[in-house]
Amino acid sequence: MAQDTTTAAGPAPAEPGEYQDKRAVRIAIGALALGMLLAALDQTIVSTALPTIVSELGGIDHLSWVVTAYLLASTAATPLWGKLGDMYGRKRLFQTVIVIFLLGSALCGIAQNMGELIAFRALQGLGGGGLIVLSMAIVGDIVPPRDRGRYQGVFGGVFGASSVLGPLLGGVFTEQLSWRWVFYINLPIGIVALAVIAAVLHIPVRRTAHRIDYLGMAVIAAAATCLVLMTSLGGVTWPWGSAGIIGLAIAGAVLIAVFVLIERRAQEPVLPPRLFRNRTFLLCSIISFIIGFAMFGAMTYLPTFLQVVHGFSPTLSGVHMIPMVIGMLLSSTGSGQIVSRTGHYKVFPIAGTAVITAGLLLLHTLDESTSTWVMSLYFLVFGLGLGLVMQVLVLAVQNSVGYEDLGAATSGATFFRSIGASFGVSLFGTIFANRLADKLSSAFSGTSLPAGVDPSQFQADPKAVGSLPESVKGPVLHAYSASITTVFLWAVPIVLVGFVLAWLLKEQPLRGTVTVPDASETLGTNPVERSSLDEIARCLSLLGSRDARRDLYTRITDLAGLDIHPATSWLLLRLARDGEGDPVELARRTTVPADVIEEAAAESESRGFAVRDGNPLVLTASGRALAERLTEARRTVLAGLLGDWDPAKHADLAALVTKLSSELCGCDGDRPNRGTQARAATGGATAV
Repeated sequence: MAQDTTTAAGPAPAEPGEYQDKRAVRIAIGALALGMLLAALDQTIVSTALPTIVSELGGIDHLSWVVTAYLLASTAATPLWGKLGDMYGRKRLFQTVIVIFLLGSALCGIAQNMGELIAFRALQGLGGGGLIVLSMAIVGDIVPPRDRGRYQGVFGGVFGASSVLGPLLGGVFTEQLSWRWVFYINLPIGIVALAVIAAVLHIPVRRTAHRIDYLGMAVIAAAATCLVLMTSLGGVTWPWGSAGIIGLAIAGAVLIAVFVLIERRAQEPVLPPRLFRNRTFLLCSIISFIIGFAMFGAMTYLPTFLQVVHGFSPTLSGVHMIPMVIGMLLSSTGSGQIVSRTGHYKVFPIAGTAVITAGLLLLHTLDESTSTWVMSLYFLVFGLGLGLVMQVLVLAVQNSVGYEDLGAATSGATFFRSIGASFGVSLFGTIFANRLADKLSSAFSGTSLPAGVDPSQFQADPKAVGSLPESVKGPVLHAYSASITTVFLWAVPIVLVGFVLAWLLKEQPLRGTVTVPDASETLGTNPVERSSLDEIARCLSLLGSRDARRDLYTRITDLAGLDIHPATSWLLLRLARDGEGDPVELARRTTVPADVIEEAAAESESRGFAVRDGNPLVLTASGRALAERLTEARRTVLAGLLGDWDPAKHADLAALVTKLSSELCGCDGDRPNRGTQARAATGGATAV
């Protein structure tokens, strides 16, 4: 169990956001977002550069490992960076992971063969996992809980943008400069982020002790590596029945069994075993694995299809990937909105896996003669299916577990999506390499090639296909087309397993807080490392801010049993929070209209809730009493969003709700209207 090491005798740590210069915080958030952008982009930016990389470095048999090495390393490192940040402070650790990431990027850029590139991508992935988890954690260190949802939304936008920009930028750099600039571009951006973080980031001293499950992390990483190696090398480097492949399979299975034993005894397990007794978590984890498998498998090999088979430039291949990403973003956002309004979510995993299956079957029909608009339509269908499932799986998991397991369950669901992505890329690569060797042999059978041309070079160098005579080029292009599209057909039965499992999900009444998973939980491939309290703080912050833009002040005025205008309630809470307030200055700094504030000020003065101290208003004793009643009403409304997560059973949750109920009252972005004077349920009791 984690323990706070701050002693009672020592100085109390500053609260997040306390004594922080707001401008410096915004600059720091920008630098953190830059760091996260680098890590998020590097999950997708390589895909459109892969055909060119393989043409220069060779080793198409191991093309998948350029992606897989990054995914595995970043996934394995994520929980470790999160706990180390809790224990030793996050600023220096964040600077360290930026340096690791930049070192890996520089080495990738100078790699001279595929083996070097794969090794350096793993180093880059170690830093990338830290960039993502630490940047999100640092937000909790420098931003008060009331603003946390808003700033986490910025990072959600980074994930959305990277999904669109990754393949496109990879193509642009490859075509206009060199594929090496896919990695070099990280250096100037990372150095800027490093300098800004050093200059403006000031994190309150706060340490949490952990019993890090080093052994569990190492064993699960080793198990995943063995199984991914098995799918990657099987049938390509070693025969499927060879001792090496069988040994990897046995080692992977044994390591998984050892991992289970370790987790049962670990004080802070990577994945608490009790989660797997939760049917919804187990089903959603398997479906998440399948979604990651299909998504990254397709995103890795479609650019190769577009560039080699259709002859598109790397930039245009990135452009042609956009319909898939747009479909994913549209359906992910739309499904989340529908679920938050209806409370029903089971239909989306069912529909999503069905649409993904249809999309894979459509992708299987692609060939060298398929028109651009047809390809775009098929990509869109596939993306729509992915988006229908991704957000809802996180939502279902969060809705099925107790408060104490919320953070671990969210992390677990995204962990399995990350591992699925590694397996998908690896297995797709094995199928592609096996099929291509056979298809190319058939394509060159009985043909005469120009002197000095070796048929084997067209498997190692996809770009060389363009130099073939027209009489031979057609069959070779068809060989590439059939080899790539076959992988989509192999993925169909795996996704159909997800379709069947989706029917077994049990729909439960929806907690309000789980209707707002962010893009880092739905679009990112790295596991999300947040504690249960951090996850609740993010959700309540976002929901509380949304509440305040609707009829919140009318509701809490009624709930408090007061007969004052809603805008007056806002003003009383604002004065209670700030100590005093000048109505003119409040009108300038907030979104509340000046005339509404003036009317609220007039009512507060005329009824004795506030008096002037020069220009500013300050609360009287009766005004402070009303503010306390309104704050308690706000707390009741906020606690109601938690559903069956009872603050009374968890002291940290109760403290968070109390803190947020004060911080979220009278905020700058609130929109109280004049309303009608609220009447108390007791027959219009007066406010004094």
